[in-house]
Amino acid sequence: MRTLPRGLRAVNSLRDSEMNLRVLIVDDEPLARRRMAAMLGQMTGVEVVGEAEDGDVALDMIRTRSPDVVLLDIQMPGRNGLDLASSLEGPAAPLVIFVTAFNRYAVRAFEVPALDYLLKPVVFSRVREALERARIALQNRDAQGRLAEMAAVVAVLRAESDRQADDRYESEFWLPKRGEHVRLAIDRLDWVAAERDYVRLHAGNDMFLLRETMNRMEGRLDPADFIRVHRSAIVRRSLICAVRQHGFGVLRVALDNGLELPVGRSYARRVRELLPGTEGLRRPTRHPESGALSDRPCG
Repeated sequence: MRTLPRGLRAVNSLRDSEMNLRVLIVDDEPLARRRMAAMLGQMTGVEVVGEAEDGDVALDMIRTRSPDVVLLDIQMPGRNGLDLASSLEGPAAPLVIFVTAFNRYAVRAFEVPALDYLLKPVVFSRVREALERARIALQNRDAQGRLAEMAAVVAVLRAESDRQADDRYESEFWLPKRGEHVRLAIDRLDWVAAERDYVRLHAGNDMFLLRETMNRMEGRLDPADFIRVHRSAIVRRSLICAVRQHGFGVLRVALDNGLELPVGRSYARRVRELLPGTEGLRRPTRHPESGALSDRPCG
């Protein structure tokens, strides 16, 4: 069976096989955590030292509770499982057993020895088998070889996670227009405006109404391609040709199509970060004549 060595420990930290295996459960779904805890409660020689709903909480628990093993979900808000696993280094780091819904390329890619990799929904026998493997690994592991092994595994899982993340964003919309539904490819979308209980999608000279909130719409668009500049406006990044200052602290973005949109106060920082050479909240230099904060001409 494949084993996936994660968090390294020195050989002198080997545990007696009769001692309790200290396990931390990390999953953003409460039901999944309860189900896993119930399984572990039926196993002898296993102690649940904590449950965490995200990577940041888990990291704190790892530092304070010193688990032997972390049962780690991959997709979580904030610091995900891959980021957490990558940060666990040194002789005191726990072993990691990935628990994930991925079932395609990653499993077949585990040609290196790894501690384990459980597919959801997990079953009692597989969890018990993985923990027994962890107990043996704690007694027999080679601290030198596992750094390279885990780096390879995390790279494989990160590539899979990136593929899954791409699927979260829309590639097209089917929109009602004059008694029919028309397809709007995401590459045609220029910007989105709030309009009461709807959003208006602008694509060149075409406009479409969609019953949707701006917050949900923002979540459906890839942030690498779109940026929210106002509570009522989301624009395609590549269409922004200038950032202009109007009065004290008031910003506007100018688009290639001649449109100029106000920048909301809470969105000003992210707009400033579009500018080359700016860092954080540093105020960019304004052109003395045009007031533009970008050297890129419009039109």
